[in-house]
Amino acid sequence: MIKTSWRIPLFTVLWRGEGESYKGTAQTDIIKGMASNRWTLSLGLFFTLAVTAAPPDFRATLYPALESAGCRGCHSVDGVASSTRLRFPDSAATPSEIEAFGKSLVALVDRKSPEQSVIYRKPTARVAHAGGERIHKGSPEEGALRTWVDYLATLSPAETAAALRNPATSVSGKAPAAAVRRLTNSQYNHVVRDLLGDRSQPASQFPPEDFVNGFRNQYQSQNLSPILMDAYGAAAEKLTRAAFRNGIPAALLSCQPSAACRAIFIRSFGLRAFRRPLEPAELVRYEALFAKQKAFQDGMKIVVEAMLQSPNFLFRMDSAAPAKWKAYATASRLAFALWDTAPDQALLDAAARGELDSHAGVEAAIRRMLGDKRAPEALDQFTAEWLRFDRALNSSKDRTRFREFTADTLYAMTQEARFFIGDLVWNNRNFMDIFTADYGFMNGDLAKLYGAPAPVGEYERTPFPSGSERAGLLGQALFLSATAKPDDTSPTARGLFVREQFLCQHVPDPPPGVDTNLPEPTEDKPKTNRQRLAEHTTNESCARCHSLIDPVGFGFEKFDAIGQRREKLELIFRTGEGENRKAGKHMEIDLDTTGTVAGIPDSNFSSPRQLGGVLAGSRICQECVVKQYFRYVAGRLETPADRDTISHAYEAFRKSGFQFREMMVAVLLGQ
Repeated sequence: MIKTSWRIPLFTVLWRGEGESYKGTAQTDIIKGMASNRWTLSLGLFFTLAVTAAPPDFRATLYPALESAGCRGCHSVDGVASSTRLRFPDSAATPSEIEAFGKSLVALVDRKSPEQSVIYRKPTARVAHAGGERIHKGSPEEGALRTWVDYLATLSPAETAAALRNPATSVSGKAPAAAVRRLTNSQYNHVVRDLLGDRSQPASQFPPEDFVNGFRNQYQSQNLSPILMDAYGAAAEKLTRAAFRNGIPAALLSCQPSAACRAIFIRSFGLRAFRRPLEPAELVRYEALFAKQKAFQDGMKIVVEAMLQSPNFLFRMDSAAPAKWKAYATASRLAFALWDTAPDQALLDAAARGELDSHAGVEAAIRRMLGDKRAPEALDQFTAEWLRFDRALNSSKDRTRFREFTADTLYAMTQEARFFIGDLVWNNRNFMDIFTADYGFMNGDLAKLYGAPAPVGEYERTPFPSGSERAGLLGQALFLSATAKPDDTSPTARGLFVREQFLCQHVPDPPPGVDTNLPEPTEDKPKTNRQRLAEHTTNESCARCHSLIDPVGFGFEKFDAIGQRREKLELIFRTGEGENRKAGKHMEIDLDTTGTVAGIPDSNFSSPRQLGGVLAGSRICQECVVKQYFRYVAGRLETPADRDTISHAYEAFRKSGFQFREMMVAVLLGQ
């Protein structure tokens, strides 16, 4: 007899033989049929039998099928369906964790009518599913899914309770191995400014950094190319030459030049450059290098140039440091997070005194640092990367249609966002007002663009026009311009930006080879972008993702490619070619700006202002703010091992009335 823990469903037990069928009603009939392999069991009422079969092997059958169907792409921690009850475990989950995930799917099973279970009907598109048909009807994968659903429906109450105590979201995961982080270009500029008083920003000439996970400072992007290594060497030489151009800088030497002073200088400068005390062997090595020079100044110069090229200077000591330097590693982590530069002397002294060894000491240091003038400068860097200033600054617009789009206006767009975020953070306002504020920080150019009265001064807080339907970042020209094409809006780009930057949801890349071009409107078939994008809903491979992003972008269609308000879509059909191309017939079409955010209940909207209200009140969006800051300061995506840190930081954020500074404190204390 085969042991098992699940029951066989019995309602219509059919014997399929030579053109005959027989409905068995006795347990002995069932046993005989099973023994002769002549029975087919179909769904119905449940009776516990003394003889049962082995449970299905989830890990070997259904789990690979779900992975192949791409379900993880949306149903993961950062997927567009992350808010649903179905969430995959970490990609590095153990076999036991995968089995626990399979059992946890019982929460999505209708025990009385398993064929009506959402976990069965959605992936097979028997009911509306934003991801479309992921498991084809009649396929072996559907058979595996149905078998697993039937099995889960037979779990006892005790087994069900145990399964629900171990859902996929409880998989603990492991913290990533400690990584050594290179100074970003921004940090390099700030460190040499504070170390040498040099404001030439040499790293601006270094190779540009790539955006990974939405930021430029992520572990994965911090490789050392030969070009970058050469740039470090050239910069060290140039910085040293500039520092000693007028003799020995007083800021670098606290004693009279002498043999005894040599060691004092090396220890002092080494502490600030390496963000920790020098090892005895290092001190000996740099003293020997210094001693080879005849003049004291030349000795200083060679040591400075050598240290500026050392890995101990170019790479941060955050968590990979030896235990004895733990306090200095903490000082370094806090300084680069809050100031985008190296620790100051006060922070290094706190590390030396052991004040950073306690939770209270670290919190005191964080709060002191938040009051320093370097904190707003560092926050500006986070803002610029989070809101992707680069996309706006590198964009181009059709100058024949958008003459208002100039370099000055573009600069004003980024300044408005900086002033807006800075005001919310440093004046302890509700940070979720980033989506609902009925004002911006405008200069004359932006006020004209928005149709608002010109402010008295530059970048003053100014109300949006009452009928403009603008609100917060979503109503600002920076967002609207950065997510548009040169000559038109892009509902897809705008919806994708909202999903990725404000909901922390990753939308899977389009399948390779997909033609993303849409037919252009013609005079005989004029169409809005919404009508043109309707083609995505008829193409299954497109609909899976575009149904999640396009409906978000449609709500912005009354704002053109540079963020100006428009009531209708104006189509201009041009004639001629090249230099002879001229504007021809003009047409205006009504706009349908209704939209929705799949995955957020009651999220219908028709304007940036309405969508702002939806986002501001959504826990998904609120938590995303925490996650984005965590990703920035940690230099990586969050993992299951970081859930407690994210959760505690979110609670501190919420309880403070969504004060960003309190969230910053909580994130840094939790690392």
